[in-house]
Amino acid sequence: MLLDDLETPTPVIDPDRVDHNFRVMQDYCDAHGLALRPHIKTHKIPLLAKKQMDLGAVGITCQKLGEAEVMAEAGITDILISYPLIGAAKQARLADLARRGCTLTVAADSVAAVDTVLAAARDADAAIGIYIEFDSGGMRTGVRTPEEAVALVAHIQAAGGPGFYKGVMTYPITDRTGPFLTAFKALADESGFKIGVVSGGGTPEYRGAHLVPFLTEYRVGTYTYHDRATVAAGAAALEDVAMVVVATVVSRPEEGLAVLDCGSKTLSSDRVSPAAGEGHGLILEYPGAVIIRLNEEHGIVDLSRCPEKPQIGDRVRIVPNHVCVVSNLHDAIPVVRNGAVVDTWQIAARGCTR
Repeated sequence: MLLDDLETPTPVIDPDRVDHNFRVMQDYCDAHGLALRPHIKTHKIPLLAKKQMDLGAVGITCQKLGEAEVMAEAGITDILISYPLIGAAKQARLADLARRGCTLTVAADSVAAVDTVLAAARDADAAIGIYIEFDSGGMRTGVRTPEEAVALVAHIQAAGGPGFYKGVMTYPITDRTGPFLTAFKALADESGFKIGVVSGGGTPEYRGAHLVPFLTEYRVGTYTYHDRATVAAGAAALEDVAMVVVATVVSRPEEGLAVLDCGSKTLSSDRVSPAAGEGHGLILEYPGAVIIRLNEEHGIVDLSRCPEKPQIGDRVRIVPNHVCVVSNLHDAIPVVRNGAVVDTWQIAARGCTR
């Protein structure tokens, strides 16, 4: 089958660009003495996670237990779950993963999250590491002060048992990261414990990761495919983008408008910064076009800045604003090399939001 034979809308992957992106990131981390722990939330494909491990990654990062369960079933067992787990159901599933022989680490930013991990470790009678997550300005999960982080370390140490403090983590890397780590290191020295692993993350910021004090590990996901946001951030060139969405013009209701057969169920509705561009993705064949609105199955495109305009039936390639969301919207993705479909990759961890 050829690329032109595929029904649209469909994402497609260039495997050679994926391999290139994997090598660039691994080489960067190796050159700067950082352990690479890629985040599988972008691709959700065990085959690609195994490729990352084969190239030198120390393990993988999963955002949710469901992703970790899929990866463990595929034989990948060194897993960081970079999300707080709360409650009895999560405790039971985490304990089950530990019983399978997985090397597990879980992020936590509260006593409740820490206690869930500690209880799971006791239930499984297995060591489970804990990263204390701190906020670097993302204003979501993460303790806000070094003192809070030290208090959680003390809570872990007082509890005893097989759950243990392993290090700290944050996302994204910002100008607040270094000062937080410097203050935390000083408090750790006063309290008599080692700072341990220091894990940071974020594809857009990766070129400066080695400058962060005390950093030992880096977590990145979007680098697998790259997207409009990471290109705009300077983390990649447009030629490095390994996934595009192929769509068809299905209507031209006005001279300056086109309608594509892809909407919010195919593309991410996420926006990028104004400096990165307008709309819901970059149409490669018509860079002046703007996807101004997404309905579920419609992409409305403003063509007013395009000297040449597509016609009904024409196909276009779209670089998504946020590629991770696109992966999670599809069961499988065709793999295309030199215009020919050479494989189809099943997205095994699609929809694993619990």
